[in-house]
Amino acid sequence: MNSPFRQEEVSNARIMVVGCGALGNEVLKNLILLGVRHLVVVDFDRVEKDNLSRSVLFTKDDADAGRYKVDAVVQRLRQMAPETEVIPICGDIAYDVGLGLIRQMNVLIGCVDNRWARYCINRHAMRAGIPWVDGAIDTLEGTARVFRPGENCYACNLGPEGLRDMARRMSCAGMIRRNIEAGKAPTTSIAASVIGAVEVQEAMKLLHPQELQEGEQTSLCGKMFYYEGQHLTTRLVGFKAYDDDCAVHDRWEPVRKLPLTVAMTVEETLRVLQTSLQARQVNVSLTDDCFVDYVVRRDNDRRYEVMQPGRRVAACIEQDGELRGIPFSGMYQHEWRDINAAFPYRWLTLASLGVPRQAVLNVTTEQGTYYVEIE
Repeated sequence: MNSPFRQEEVSNARIMVVGCGALGNEVLKNLILLGVRHLVVVDFDRVEKDNLSRSVLFTKDDADAGRYKVDAVVQRLRQMAPETEVIPICGDIAYDVGLGLIRQMNVLIGCVDNRWARYCINRHAMRAGIPWVDGAIDTLEGTARVFRPGENCYACNLGPEGLRDMARRMSCAGMIRRNIEAGKAPTTSIAASVIGAVEVQEAMKLLHPQELQEGEQTSLCGKMFYYEGQHLTTRLVGFKAYDDDCAVHDRWEPVRKLPLTVAMTVEETLRVLQTSLQARQVNVSLTDDCFVDYVVRRDNDRRYEVMQPGRRVAACIEQDGELRGIPFSGMYQHEWRDINAAFPYRWLTLASLGVPRQAVLNVTTEQGTYYVEIE
């Protein structure tokens, strides 16, 4: 029987998988078996013993050593297909993956377990103008969806309540631990097999736009596949929203490449931008985070130097003996969200501000807005 997918399209595809848990394991295994030979894998967690009951690519040695998940899966994938190019990124999709790299992908596949991570994947995909596939699992249930620029947006589907709750990280790991402690066999591996297969199937369809356009294949874009294994039911329901006023799916284009690196200082960066864009005034917006130079205790107005991206402030406070134990709500943080002539720390590098490699900078000058990719 002939495959519905052309091997050349599959082999040449560049796919990023975000999340290396139970779902990510199944997705990556299926991609390799189908012949995908260019992968980027993103995750920041380590392998734990509880992962072994539901993740085909992890071993007991990985858990005993506390290896990063990306390192473990990359080793297994290269053993399965040595000719495969696999790029591991041990980091957070929200902050540590440059849009320049994402722009090189054909499809993103989300295997994450919280709304905030999905929101960030969606934000990257919409800016880059590429589709992404989402999956979610819980015991014997699971869902799969497809989001495509101009057609369906995850943020638009959330609604007010979802936007309020999206920062909560509700991981399936806690659920697995509770089941094990209660003497129940973990079933997440079954749901992961089903949903992971559907995610890869839908990603393959996105690599064949002509077949989708001519009706030979049908995409999940604008719909949600729901699987419930306890009573063996499946449903396909409408799940489509795309608000033209939504800022999350603004596409960043055109993108210009300039001789910039994250090792360059703010001073050097502004100078290159001024020269290359022929501008007198340059402003670089830190669109996804901020830079915090100090925090102030509310009870005594004392300043404490931080000099870190906003996402690292809590960890810095936790390490400070004088601040440890004080709730974060008991402090103010002084933030910089724009880098320009007024920024006082011009000797700092872009990397120290939290800018990832291959990032795309949002640059405003007196002539307009530019999107500049870091080499």
